[in-house]
This record gives sequence, structure tokens and C-alpha cells, in this order.
Amino acid sequence: MRHAKVTAQNIAAAIRNVPDFPKPGIQFKDITPVLADGRLFAGTIDLLCANYKPGEVDAVVGIDARGFIFASAVAVRLGAGFVPVRKKGKLPYATHEQSYDLEYGSNTVAIHIDAVKPGERVLLVDDLLATGGTASAAVQLLEKIGAKILEIHFLIELQFLAGRDKLKGYPVKSLVTY
Repeated sequence: MRHAKVTAQNIAAAIRNVPDFPKPGIQFKDITPVLADGRLFAGTIDLLCANYKPGEVDAVVGIDARGFIFASAVAVRLGAGFVPVRKKGKLPYATHEQSYDLEYGSNTVAIHIDAVKPGERVLLVDDLLATGGTASAAVQLLEKIGAKILEIHFLIELQFLAGRDKLKGYPVKSLVTY
């Protein structure tokens, strides 16, 4: 059964704004309505994969935790491996770690030391680009293991937080911007 093509506007219309979550003053962008609609979810994956064909990407890297949803689906669609970047202490093998600042503290993410081979072509995929701290830390981890980052792709970008500035030197794309 063929469905009409999904656009970024269709996706944006489905994203729910939840005021004051997880704390007062935050306008949380809830992607669960996109995930719950099979047509929108599949269309989102189509748009995230649009610049690549199977064989052009060796691995798709997803950031803990919502990034896993999109990155793993993109990896399957492109016939590539999936690599998780997880919060410190969650990966079972030897890791590289990278800390980054949050508005209320700091956090650390990790990647297995052998997650990709030097020179392998990777896409970095996450659900949201806000201040850029997490994505920048993931980029630093990928650089440590010698990955060739083809593109960093987000479902949502909060442009007013200027997170893209922390990712200079890499192609950054977002399907929906606020």
C-alpha cells in the first residue's frame, strides 16, 4: 500500500509541545506522536536517509537514548551497522569517554574503543540538537577512534540555542527547526 510522501512539515505538525517539562520554563518537544504513526515514522527515516544509498555508509551512530530509535532504523535502511554512544557506565567493553557541560551540571558519554575502524564512514543521528554539548561530545569520541563523519543529522533543532556552532566543520542537517 502506497502512502503520500511524508514531508518535514508533516513531521513538525505531529510533534507535541509539552510546557514545563521536565522543569518549569522548558518547552519539551515530544516525538512520540511521530513514532506512533507508522507512516510518519517511516517517512522520517526516509528523510534522514535521503542523502545516502546502501553501501555509502559503514555505520550509523546514535546518541543515548532517543537517538537510538532513529539511528538504528537508518542503519537498517542503509545496510550499515549501528553504533551506540551511551551514558558513562552503560557499555560493557573498554570505552573512550567524553564529558560535556549541561546548563545544570555535566555529563559523560562513552563509545566502545573498537566501535568503528579508522576511516569508516559514519552518520551521527540524534533526535534533538539543543545546546550541542552531547553531539559535540559524540563527535569528539568518533574523532578519537578515527571515524570519518559524513554528516550529523537531527530530527529537531532548537536554533535559538545555537548548538550548531559546536559542530563547525561538519555538515549538520535538521528536519524540523524551532
